[in-house]
Amino acid sequence: MRQGLTIGEFATLTHLSVRTLRRYHEAGLLEPATVDPFTGYRYYSPEQIPSAQVIHRLRELDVPLADVKSILASGDPQRRADLIAEHLRRLEAELDRTRAAVVSLRRLLRPDPEDLQVELRSVPARTVAAIRGHVTLEDSTSWYDATMAELDAAFGPSERTGPPGGRYANELFTAGAGTMTVYRPVREPRVSGRIEIVELPPVDVAVAVHSGRHDDIDVTYGRLGSWVVEHALAVDGPVDETYVVGPRDTPTPADWRTEIGWPVFRLTPGD
Repeated sequence: MRQGLTIGEFATLTHLSVRTLRRYHEAGLLEPATVDPFTGYRYYSPEQIPSAQVIHRLRELDVPLADVKSILASGDPQRRADLIAEHLRRLEAELDRTRAAVVSLRRLLRPDPEDLQVELRSVPARTVAAIRGHVTLEDSTSWYDATMAELDAAFGPSERTGPPGGRYANELFTAGAGTMTVYRPVREPRVSGRIEIVELPPVDVAVAVHSGRHDDIDVTYGRLGSWVVEHALAVDGPVDETYVVGPRDTPTPADWRTEIGWPVFRLTPGD
């Protein structure tokens, strides 16, 4: 009497190689329905095909074997969904990092990079509504999003007098952690929760515009820094970013415009 599907037949039906099925058996992930005690031949049942297909899909997503085993062993559908969702979040984060690196490399390796337009600008003193905090570079994006949402909730469109901005201490980039100040120019700044009234001193800056997503904003930073060095200007103080057009203005990343303001002063002869 036939005992079930041979390992070869099961491999054909599930698109899992014989070698892979043997490895899954050894790992206790997908054990055959029966194993002939005399020949050692493995036999699988048709009912095991859906489980094998689930394993195949999870492995295509690079879910580790230990996590696959946990997903299959869990009898709680919500627990299984949570385990898969957690891995998908990790994959999405990795894809974001990969996409950012690819975008930056394409700009860096472009044979004829576009000319960087730099404007020297004197920015007067300003009184703004702001939130300050000591933040790690890794957490800076999520901290900015939460902070900007708080400022937007406190000051409606009719109260705003200009685009939002961020002032970032050099230590944020050199040491991986530093002071971040996110602010909005508004008609009447007021204290509310974490929001404080901040006086931004006057500053001379070299300004370059970064277009699009921030995935490759480091390239624009680098080119602006090179421009500063080439034009005998010295850096003095934290960098400012002004979000002229951002995600809160349009969902189209190609339309985003970020001004990078690099504090400078002209070197006198002999400096």
